[in-house]
Amino acid sequence: MPMPLMRRPARRAWRTPDALWAQIEPLLPPRKPHPLGCHNPRVDDRRAMDAIFFRLCTGCQWNALSATGLCSSSSAHRRFQEWRAAGVFLELWRRGLTAYDALQGIDWSWLAADGVMTKAPLGGENQRAQPDGSGEAGHEAERADGRERHPRRTRRRRRQPE
Repeated sequence: MPMPLMRRPARRAWRTPDALWAQIEPLLPPRKPHPLGCHNPRVDDRRAMDAIFFRLCTGCQWNALSATGLCSSSSAHRRFQEWRAAGVFLELWRRGLTAYDALQGIDWSWLAADGVMTKAPLGGENQRAQPDGSGEAGHEAERADGRERHPRRTRRRRRQPE
């Protein structure tokens, strides 16, 4: 009996193609040995890259990666941060643009940029929203129906019988 679609591991479906992996692997920084030499072995780089591509393509949360069977979420996120700092993804993007330019050609004269260089309408210290009054003391707050509140009544202490 086949497994339900939600439980099926994504490992085979999200395998990085061999031709692409051959281009990515030389970009990866060399592995650093663990300082104590006694740590669990690192997750394979290709499995970590598969998990990162899965996360980028699907938009799932990092913590959801553990359920896919690709790689643990913490390993994938740690490797993503390491490779981003090393410039792996920037170089991969640059090489992809260069390859596409060689195949199809990119019309670099037609570019568009969008941005705003003004202050936000309510930005700044002078325009900060005022508190809604929810922290006011009970005798100062208004009633929802608009009627006046009665002054706070003091409770009389009962005396013990003598």
